[in-house]
Amino acid sequence: MSDTDIGIVIRAAQFAADKHRMQRRKDADASPYINHPIALAAVLANEAGIADPVVLCAALLHDTIEDTDTSADELRQTFGDEIAGVVLEVTDDKALPKQQRKALQIEHAHHASPRAKLVKLADKICNLRDIAASPPADWSAQRKAEYFDWAAAVVAGLRGSHPVLEALFDEAWRRKDRL
Repeated sequence: MSDTDIGIVIRAAQFAADKHRMQRRKDADASPYINHPIALAAVLANEAGIADPVVLCAALLHDTIEDTDTSADELRQTFGDEIAGVVLEVTDDKALPKQQRKALQIEHAHHASPRAKLVKLADKICNLRDIAASPPADWSAQRKAEYFDWAAAVVAGLRGSHPVLEALFDEAWRRKDRL
């Protein structure tokens, strides 16, 4: 990665940290939300060897439109069309009911761009790891298992994208037996 690539990745981390600054995860410890996008970028860079700054920035920014007051225009103006486009591909429409959003993730997975597939794979890996290690306090074993199965249905449409990420997902999914 060049110095300018590193700069934009750091700028994305700073932007995401600012946007998510008051948010907490649903785990029992109410972890800072920013830990999640950083975990995605770490999986991509450190475990899968991905150095594409567009993918790493999109991982850091993947929940900003969905979960903060960030607009698509703001992301485009700040990070350009390429990064904003990947973020938009992995963003759910919160105006839709939850079940419909989940069904659309399964439906759209196969048609996502190669970069969006990498971000989506990392997101599912991190979510499964988090649920296995420190699940939301109010989630029953059944709800955790259902999430694991839904994540596997999404990832089925992402298969063939990146063997290392797919193996990491499979490893995380095997934790389902210990929920």
